Amino acid sequence: MRTRIPSLLLVLAAALALVAFAGCGSSKKSSATTAAGAPATDTAASTAATTSTTSQNGPCKSVAQPSPKGPQHLPKPTLKLDPSKQWTATMVTNCGTFVIKLDVKRAPKTSASFASLSEKGFYDNLIFHRIAPGFVIQGGDPQGDGSGGPGYHVVEAPPQDLKYTQGVVAMAKTGTDPPGASGSQFFVVTAPDAQLPAEYALLGRVVKGYQVVETIANLPLQSNAPGGSPPVDPVVISKVTIKGR
Repeated sequence: MRTRIPSLLLVLAAALALVAFAGCGSSKKSSATTAAGAPATDTAASTAATTSTTSQNGPCKSVAQPSPKGPQHLPKPTLKLDPSKQWTATMVTNCGTFVIKLDVKRAPKTSASFASLSEKGFYDNLIFHRIAPGFVIQGGDPQGDGSGGPGYHVVEAPPQDLKYTQGVVAMAKTGTDPPGASGSQFFVVTAPDAQLPAEYALLGRVVKGYQVVETIANLPLQSNAPGGSPPVDPVVISKVTIKGR
């Protein structure tokens, strides 16, 4: 079933819910509120733990729901990426593979943190815990419910002229984090323009395999909540490979 956000009001509601669902460096749940003013509830926490072995994913391979990895306590990385090279992150999922071109020149700290986590295998066997149709798909949480992170965060203000347009990849943060803060959770924009303020750290853009992003974005969801929902069947990241040339 395909659910669309029908109005600007709900797009803005989803934008605020991006904060409510997004963990950064902490494993504590956000106290942010939704657009309706109600406390943010952890629907994903109660529903994403269901193991799925029957496929409703269409082109996606049926896989079991991985267990949460639990709170992480990684040190802040010291890795630096050579800005003279072009860096990519190839993300393999049970729905296919897509490639992100990391924007190392405009986001050196953010891209280096993401690359460091990827090279440590941090993203292996994590899920896309949130799909907001017509808005974003979001993953990278070791808790699997939108509350977790690597145990640290970096802060790098995104370009003030940044537009979160289709294919842009940025980092999620909580409402109490400063602009440009990030941990491990990332989102891929599926809207023509998500109309978000320039507060979410830039990572890069999908340059290959965007049809896989669309496949994930159109999966059946566990609920039709305006802020998004986990998919009925899990979308699991098996590997993220970083390359520079």
